[in-house]
Amino acid sequence: MAGTQLEPSSSDPIVASHVDTAEVPSAAWGWSGEAPKTFRFFGWFFAVFLLTLIIGNHTGRVEDLWLIGSAALLVGILIRDIVVRRKPR
Repeated sequence: MAGTQLEPSSSDPIVASHVDTAEVPSAAWGWSGEAPKTFRFFGWFFAVFLLTLIIGNHTGRVEDLWLIGSAALLVGILIRDIVVRRKPR
């Protein structure tokens, strides 16, 4: 039997999410959303990386303060994310 409106053929795409492709074009090829675990991993990685940049050949402390402040801001954002995720909705 040929594919009709009531009986879709097997070549029709199966829509697994309720995301409108007009709003999110990437949903058409199967990816729509973020990668929160990856973002969190790289957030912690770059916080540690910024702190390792303190070890160097610079003599002033302004660079150290900026690195520590930036790392602290990043860690604060990551900790806030942990707290928000744990709260029941």
